[in-house]
Amino acid sequence: MSQQVLPPLLLVGCGKMGGAMLEGWLERGVEQVVVVEPYPAATAAFAGRVTVCDSVEKVPAGFAPAAVILATKPQQADGALPGYERFAGGGALFISIMAGKTVSGITAALGGGARVVRAMPNTPAAVRQGFTCAFAGPGVSDAQKSLADTLLSAVGEVAWLEEEGLIDPVTAVSGGGPAYVFLLAEVLEKAAISQGLPPDLARRMARRTVSGSGALLAASELDASQLRINVTSPKGTTERALNVLMAPDAWPKLMEEAIAAATARSRELAG
Repeated sequence: MSQQVLPPLLLVGCGKMGGAMLEGWLERGVEQVVVVEPYPAATAAFAGRVTVCDSVEKVPAGFAPAAVILATKPQQADGALPGYERFAGGGALFISIMAGKTVSGITAALGGGARVVRAMPNTPAAVRQGFTCAFAGPGVSDAQKSLADTLLSAVGEVAWLEEEGLIDPVTAVSGGGPAYVFLLAEVLEKAAISQGLPPDLARRMARRTVSGSGALLAASELDASQLRINVTSPKGTTERALNVLMAPDAWPKLMEEAIAAATARSRELAG
């Protein structure tokens, strides 16, 4: 994407995901960002580059952001959102990355007139390799959707959903997906140690195997199943291992159940 000057932004919350997005916007050339964050340690890395306020009441008078990005904890939203109603009245787009908070719920908390995009990024955003799915709520203009796409793509790839309900399986697969991959690295390391490999070597090998395989998957046009087949020699060691992992009640079934459980939990939180 070509370099462009981003309009003024208001970021609410500067935790891991908010901070990753902010770093991406600064790299893209944003000229003015105000951050509402009560904990100074969270914004220490951005000293001198953004304006920091510890509450919405201290946002400079007259500041008119084109977008307000809601990156605060979901459980804090109900009490905090009404303070941002004035920006909705000013025509700002609201982009929420708060899990479990629906477009209708956010709109109601902001006085009913807000234009809201709901998004679910994942933690590889910290290295600009994230994947974000987004849904544009009622009244979001083409220009606002384009702005949201630009802001979200600063930390990785963006896909747009036609139905808000699809955010729930997205949360289960993409939002939680990095944890499943990290678990794979963790169990590979432990299994290597159990077979007698030194812990340091087991750690390096597991991490590089997972990250290198991800890089190969990203670079290849082949399906993941074909890449798996390419590694699997008939009657070889990998085939023997896959016979265990792909047994009827093993990994594929467990992953399907895990994703279903996470999806159900996401729906509970939204309800």
